[in-house]
Amino acid sequence: MDQTKEQQDVVILHGDTPVANTPEKPRLSAIFSVIFSGFALLSDGYQVGVLSLVNVCFTKLYGDQFTSAMSTRIGNSLFVGCIIGQIGFGYICDRVGRKVGLMLTTFLVIVGAALCAGAYGAHGSIEGMFWALTIYRGILGVGVGGEYPCSSASASEAADVVMPGRRGFLFVCVTNLVIDTGFVLSALFPLILGLAGCSYEVIWRTSFAFGVLPPLSVMYFRFKMDNSEIFKKNSMKKNVPYMLIAKRYWKYLLGTGGSWFFYNFISYPFGIFAGTILNNAIGANATFVQTAEWMLLLNCFYIPGSLSGAFAADYIGRKRTMTLGFLAQGVLGIFMGIFFKDLLNIFPLFVVLYGVFMMMGEFGPGDMLGLVSAEIYPTAIRGTAYGWSAAIGKLGAFVGTTVFKPAIASFGKGDETLGQGRVFILASGLALLGSIFTWFLIPDYSKKALGEEDEDFRRYLESNGYDLSNFGIEDPKVENMDTEAVIPGEKTEIKA
Repeated sequence: MDQTKEQQDVVILHGDTPVANTPEKPRLSAIFSVIFSGFALLSDGYQVGVLSLVNVCFTKLYGDQFTSAMSTRIGNSLFVGCIIGQIGFGYICDRVGRKVGLMLTTFLVIVGAALCAGAYGAHGSIEGMFWALTIYRGILGVGVGGEYPCSSASASEAADVVMPGRRGFLFVCVTNLVIDTGFVLSALFPLILGLAGCSYEVIWRTSFAFGVLPPLSVMYFRFKMDNSEIFKKNSMKKNVPYMLIAKRYWKYLLGTGGSWFFYNFISYPFGIFAGTILNNAIGANATFVQTAEWMLLLNCFYIPGSLSGAFAADYIGRKRTMTLGFLAQGVLGIFMGIFFKDLLNIFPLFVVLYGVFMMMGEFGPGDMLGLVSAEIYPTAIRGTAYGWSAAIGKLGAFVGTTVFKPAIASFGKGDETLGQGRVFILASGLALLGSIFTWFLIPDYSKKALGEEDEDFRRYLESNGYDLSNFGIEDPKVENMDTEAVIPGEKTEIKA
């Protein structure tokens, strides 16, 4: 009998109860980790997307009281919160643990969404209500931003166990596809309320409130989750050599952060203000339901983009997929910008091309940036590096939404349609720049297991005199098994 196989099949018994792990137990745990790490991201996509139709409600309800500056301020407060959450919780999920980060972000998303739904101004002040929404959206943003490094780090580590050869496909399905589904729901839910004849105030408050449900539904399961085995082995709780880390990974961070900046500069303003663009394109007599119907159709383009990117990730590689997505978006956007006025006269074609423009963003950078940022960095800094990459991206969203309407006014010189067309050309130029960043600064780890980078990272640190005993955390369960596994007088059983 093969001696190695004998050792692998030993089962230690305590009385009649076997305690040794079978391979199925960690795999089952990893499956649940993948599912419940990503599911709350549904609320993240929903809360970003729903603001588009909420803005339409505010415009119809409050008219000139809902100024362009206030619209931008409410939109940007989420991004400022996201930046804080991404950097802060990226650090927390590396130093304290994935589970702690996931629990805290879930709580913040629930509280922030609930506060937005119940926002009121002092003495019924409309301006006060908008300022309250600005603060509440900021709180929500901290939770939404924290979800990115915590969920993605946990999901990538679990996906490497569940589907080692198809990690890219699984990761995208439980992260970006879930976020994009949230965008679809952000148009579908307000549309249902509009069709039901609800007032504008009921629509916007109930739409914000719906965002509470996804994180609330996974709160218990996240509480039962545990940190991954690769995290327990490779985390660093103290003496983190940030200078050595920066020396090794600065180029990667420039690639992931810079590409994310360009992608979010394009995707967020074109997503958030899509309702306004469609509303203006339909005409002054456009109803809320008409705008919501076209918005739903537009958002549905996210899904095939995300799914096709998930398949492409493992077949043609992350780098090629992301570069191709950026290039396609850039070329199409330039075409749309040049013929913008003509396309508006064929409105269904305009909406379809607008949808394809956004779809290519999801196919390429939308899917790949999260995946790449979760796998090219070692476990010890995965959350931190992912958080900084995503935070630089959200800075792009902040800048994009801030300059979007002023750019339309400046480029159009009084002609809003001309201004919108020229903004499409500007965004397309950034997409082409993103393809260059991707190709020259981001490595392709499509065929590389997460553990390989951990080993390379250890060798690099050791060659620079770092004490490797700082790696890993003690697992009380393992310690107890080691001390209690063999007890005199009890039976051990060896399976053939």
